[in-house]
Amino acid sequence: MVTAPAALAPRALYEKVAECLRQRIFARDLAPGDWIDELKIAEELGISRTPLREALKVLAAEGLVTMKVRRGAYVTEASSKDLADVYHLLSLLETDAAQVVARGASDGALAELAELHADLEAAADDAARFFALNEAFHLRLLELADNRWRLQMVQDLRKVMKLHRQHSLQKTGRLQESLAEHRALLAALAARDAERAAACMRVHFHGGLEAAS
Repeated sequence: MVTAPAALAPRALYEKVAECLRQRIFARDLAPGDWIDELKIAEELGISRTPLREALKVLAAEGLVTMKVRRGAYVTEASSKDLADVYHLLSLLETDAAQVVARGASDGALAELAELHADLEAAADDAARFFALNEAFHLRLLELADNRWRLQMVQDLRKVMKLHRQHSLQKTGRLQESLAEHRALLAALAARDAERAAACMRVHFHGGLEAAS
């Protein structure tokens, strides 16, 4: 049951509900195309429909939920073009970030990325953990590139990508390909080769899109 102390504003409650639904969507408890039964979910969470509807507006703004007139809310079904567009934008944004990190990150920051990659290698037999660590690696690289607007854009786009990403990692050989692409990226970063780092990131997203398509 989602509850909030009396001191918390209603805004905090609907944000908490939004996160609950977001995780259900990512876990496929609510799959792409599923109708969101507001009455049932409100009852399950022990809340009124008002914070639930506010939460659905948040998820609609993120692209995870589609609101249909007189039909209610549905988990978004992204088309192949939607997915290609998301990967295209992520590639542009993260390629730029890789160049920035290659040129200006400290040795300690690069060592931190290498540690995250080592954790990723160790999680190769656990798809769910691999997925989480892979996202952590990419987001940390973006944090090191130090542009909060780019980071926010990528975080929003990755929410949509998560509707498909676990399937792409399960494609035969894709997980190992992803690891190899990360190794190449880390080598380029360590060499302070911004152009090669950018090329490695482009290859990485191209491979991800091919696996997701």
